[in-house]
Amino acid sequence: MSPRRFDYGSHPSQFGELTLPTGAAPVRGVAVVVHGGFWRQAYGLALGRPLAADLARAGFAAWNIEYRRVPPDDGSEPDPAAAGGGWTGTFDDVAAAVDLLAGPVQDAVDGALPLDRVGAVGHSAGGHLAAWLAARPGLPAGAPGAAPAVRLRGVVSQAGVLDLVDAAERGVGRGAVELLVGGPPSAVPDRYALASPIARLPVDAHVVCVHGTEDVNVPIRQSERFVAAAGAAAELVALPGVDHMTLIDPASDAWRVCREAVERLLVG
Repeated sequence: MSPRRFDYGSHPSQFGELTLPTGAAPVRGVAVVVHGGFWRQAYGLALGRPLAADLARAGFAAWNIEYRRVPPDDGSEPDPAAAGGGWTGTFDDVAAAVDLLAGPVQDAVDGALPLDRVGAVGHSAGGHLAAWLAARPGLPAGAPGAAPAVRLRGVVSQAGVLDLVDAAERGVGRGAVELLVGGPPSAVPDRYALASPIARLPVDAHVVCVHGTEDVNVPIRQSERFVAAAGAAAELVALPGVDHMTLIDPASDAWRVCREAVERLLVG
């Protein structure tokens, strides 16, 4: 069950790791794992490896993706191996990573991936990107991520940043949103209209927003606003007493809720 690496570009951050379930049973679905970290270079896909392993044990092919990110906020030097993120690099990358499933990744596993049952699970900034990936079919021609080769059936957003305008105005991520999009909402409103999941509604995928009530990194308001705007296409699963990072602890009940949501979205 060791992950297998596939590159989708020449940049050091343009790759994904595929973890397949063991045994002879057919793959139940494909779960794209999108790590968080406020899109910053200090965090990488290592955060998603324990979740990918757990999803593979549950019978899913886990596609844990890396992408170019924005500079750190602690005064340290930017990481050249992760640089190049923001608008449009981060968005181009996650779109290309998902589309690779329909080509070289599928070919390498002899067509074992059920590409009609692909979903994404993303934490924090990864929740933003996972929900944005689901919105790709509605993007206008020429926009980053438009005309997807692979469409998502559902998304599990783990404390996702789903309303970028609200997040920027409230200082979520200490300026990370502005770094990602290239400015505040007043300066680049057209980018926010393309990049913010709440602005891309409606989407043709069900979104389950799992959020802890004690999250001080990304307030539950983010999920509440998205679900209210999405109506029946989304649902909120509020976890009393749960903080931001518990959602990606594979030994936690909070992660179990997320994994069960993946199962429900992909196999019913």
